[in-house]
This record gives sequence, structure tokens and C-alpha cells, in this order.
Amino acid sequence: MKIVIIGGVAGGMSAATRLRRLNETAEIIVLEKGPYVSFANCGLPYYIAGEIEERSDLLVQTPEQLHARFGLDVRPNSEAMLIDSDKKEVEVKSEKGTYTLSYDKLILSPGSKAFIPPAEGLAEAENVFTLRSVPDVDKIMNHVEKLNPKKAVVIGAGFIGLEMAESLVNRGIHVTIIEKAPHVLPPFDEEMAAFLTKELERNGVKLHTNLAASAFKEKGRIVVLENGEELESDLTLMSVGVIPETTVAKTANIQTGIRGGIVVDSTYETSVKDIYAVGDAIIVKQQITGEDTMIALASPANRQGRQVADVISGLNRKNKGSIGTAIVRVFDVVAASTGLNERQLKQSGLDYAVVHVQGKNHAGYYPNASTILLKLLFNATTGKIYGAQSIGEDGVDKRIDIIATAIKGELTVEDLPELEFTYAPPFGSAKDPVNMAGYAAVNMMEGLSESVQWHELERMQEDGWLLLDVRTESEVATDGRLKDALTIPLDDLRERLSELPKEQPIIVSCQSGLRSYIAERILKQNGFTAKNLDGAFALYSVVNSQKVVN
Repeated sequence: MKIVIIGGVAGGMSAATRLRRLNETAEIIVLEKGPYVSFANCGLPYYIAGEIEERSDLLVQTPEQLHARFGLDVRPNSEAMLIDSDKKEVEVKSEKGTYTLSYDKLILSPGSKAFIPPAEGLAEAENVFTLRSVPDVDKIMNHVEKLNPKKAVVIGAGFIGLEMAESLVNRGIHVTIIEKAPHVLPPFDEEMAAFLTKELERNGVKLHTNLAASAFKEKGRIVVLENGEELESDLTLMSVGVIPETTVAKTANIQTGIRGGIVVDSTYETSVKDIYAVGDAIIVKQQITGEDTMIALASPANRQGRQVADVISGLNRKNKGSIGTAIVRVFDVVAASTGLNERQLKQSGLDYAVVHVQGKNHAGYYPNASTILLKLLFNATTGKIYGAQSIGEDGVDKRIDIIATAIKGELTVEDLPELEFTYAPPFGSAKDPVNMAGYAAVNMMEGLSESVQWHELERMQEDGWLLLDVRTESEVATDGRLKDALTIPLDDLRERLSELPKEQPIIVSCQSGLRSYIAERILKQNGFTAKNLDGAFALYSVVNSQKVVN
């Protein structure tokens, strides 16, 4: 059998190496239009920052290494230009000329490319870059080393944009971020992204949200925003998203769908027989909703490459879809997510509930404990887990990985308190934040607690709800208080219930939400109407800092 793979890196190389392990006699040819067939594209920002010191460390495998170990015929600088599915041939353009290559099975792994929005003067700009490949990083590094830029503009505050903002700041460059969405890291919900905004500003990064770049002047040295403001830039990174690279797929009349992505079935076969596709270019099922989506991440691409190799080799494998699990570091803060966010849940018409819990990365009494904020999205009737987001300095990856596994395993929030984790003071807590999120969600499902979200507080206060803060007086004096809040420390609450009007409904807040839940239970069992401010002061004061009174 002769198998041709168009595109290397995650999907293509995973397919090629798995095919060889299953088919020792197959002829396997990998076509890569760039000079590098296997490189660490997720490591590119860290090379620019200097954290990865050697450029060679970005190159995972060379054609020579792949041939020696796997017997693969890897052809870099070879671009597939045309697919003739009737003749089962691919027209290839290489440094040595154009030739035709036959196949029995064809795998497309073309990946995605940077989306470049139209803007006046962009074509003439000499200092605007994208970051998708090793040649891209070479161009940026050459620019940095030759011109020693002082000011940089990053257009787009997604994962790559934020990583590059950090990398450039670490090189001593002043960075301004432009983001069309209302907040940085649009896949996250607003209140969680607020912690990243705070960290960016703490490190001197200037932010412009709800704005896009509309034009470039002076060969890119001036970036013009939609509101007319002009920014000086010695280096501009364009990072506004990606689109599937489907140019060659269209020559075979392969069916495409949303955002131009390639449509595949449960075995990764396209609409054309014996042509398969994997990676960033394909449409996948969002495993939680069953809806079509596109998820451009390395882990799903690697899995898909292995699975399509299994399918071609006669093994029973099915494309189950993806849930989308990702993580980013922004200076000293880590943000990770899995599954659906609130915007996606609303678009899908799903009823959902939210809990925010705070915990520590390890036992609080052990040195250097740091806070983890965990947001859980779930169905309050069935307990189905829809998604989670987390922010913290350490241990965020562990908690999101656990919840991603729970979603894949179809566990519910009722299962989260039952999960057993390794515990010793340097490594975790006896009650892990994931356990605590499960407890909080079950309390809501069973009616023991009712929550108020951060964006509901002001409206409910206007409707007559009393805000009760049960933190200590010293906490209030140090950190400030929420506007119009009455303070009664939790330990004094039972003795001071007479100070509260029974006819007025009460929203309870503390620092993180735990003490206010205890207060909520006390109030309800004493005849009061009470709800808990989810995430409490720690969350609300970051999202609405202007509402904090000192």
C-alpha cells in the first residue's frame, strides 16, 4: 500500500509514524511545503523570549532521522498543488521541479494559517509578522536582533498573542495589545479574563479592547486604531486567529463546512473516497454538544493522526470529537480551560449553573501556597459538567486536566467530591479545589445554596436586596468593602441576627465564598431569605474594582 500524507507536524507525523508501526511494508511519503516537517510550534514564543535557548531544540525530528528510524520518505519544501482523485494522483511542486505522485490512500494534514484581516497600508508594512512556523520565528528574531525594537504592538489577545506579549516584555520591549473583543483571551469568560488583564497591566502592558487596527502608516511604524488613535510600533505581531488551510483540498472538490473547514466522517474520511483529513483544517464535533466546531490544538491533532493511521490499517477507531482543553501562562499567572464557556452555552441554548471556588495549590499551612480560582459550569438538574476555567500561579493545569478527564468520562458534579487525589502538604489539599467545586455544585442542585453571580449583584441591590459582608473588620479595613455592604463578621452573626431586617432578602459575601455559604445556611435556618455571592469579594473586586470602597 502506498500512502501519501500532505503536511507534517502534529497530525501528519503522528499518522506517518503510527502507520509505520502497523505496516512495515507500506510505502509512506510525507509532503511538507515548508523546510521543517516536525517542529515544536507551541514552543516558538518561548524561543523568542529566550527561555528556549537553542533554535535546534525547536526541531523535533529531521527527515534523515525519520527515515532512519521509521523508513519514511519525508520530502520538505514540497508543496501539493493539485489532487486528481479519479487518477489518485497528487501534483507536487518542489525545488527540483513539478512532478506527479500516485497514492492508494491520501491523508491531508495541511493545518491552519494566520488570518490576516484587510487593512490599509498592511501590504507595505515592513515590521508586521505572524507566528506559525520556524521561518516565521526566524524573521521575527532577525528583526529584533538587527533593529532592537523598543515598542511592539500585538494585535489579538488570544493564546499566542498573550504568550508573545510576555515574551516581548521579557526582552525589554514595551508592548501594547489590541483586541477586538471586550476582554483579553476571548475563549474565557469575562470575570476570569479580568485576572489576566490585571496581570498584564501589572507588567506594564497597555491594553486596547473593543478595538481593531484599521490601517498602517509609514511602512508599519504607525498602527491606526478604529477610533483614530495612532500607536508607534517597531514590531507588530498579527495574531487575530487562524483559518483552515484547505487550498489543495478544494482542488479535489472535497466538501467543506463551517469556516471553510474540511468535513470528515467518524473515520476521518472526507467526501472523496480514500482521502482522509486530520488536524486544524478539519471540522470536529464538540463532544459536549455534538455541534460542528473547529479546535486548532496540538493534542487533538496528534490523536487524530494516530487514529486515522489505525483506521487505514484496519483497526476499529472512531472520531469521538473534542472538548477543547487549553492553557496559557501570562507572566506569573496561569489560565486554563476545558469544555464550553458561558457564551457557547448560551448560543447552544443549554440551561446551566455556575460556581466559583477558591482553594490552594497545596496545603495552606505549607510554605508558598498560592490561590487557585476554579469556575465550574454544569447542568443544575442532571449534574452534567459543561466546562471549567481556572486561574492561579501554580496547580491550575492539574485541576483543569482532572475536569477535562471527568467530562470525557461522562462524570457528573456529584462524582467530583468522590474523586481521590494524592495528598501530602507539599502537593495538594485534603479537600482539593475540584472536590470543593463538586460540593458547591451539589449544594446548589439540592437547594442548600442559591448563588448570585458577579454581574447580577448591582441589579439585585437596586431591587432591594441587602448586601451582607461576613469578613472580619480587619479584612474590610485592609482590602476595602463592596459599596453599600453591611459588615457583620461570621463568628458574630448568630448573636447579631436581630440587626438584620427579616422582610428584606439578603445577599451574603465573604472573601472567597465559603464563609458566606455558612452564613447563608445560618440565615435560611433562622427564617431569612438569603443567597450567596458566588466568588465573593475576591472575584467581584477584580471584575468591578471601581465598586470597592476603601
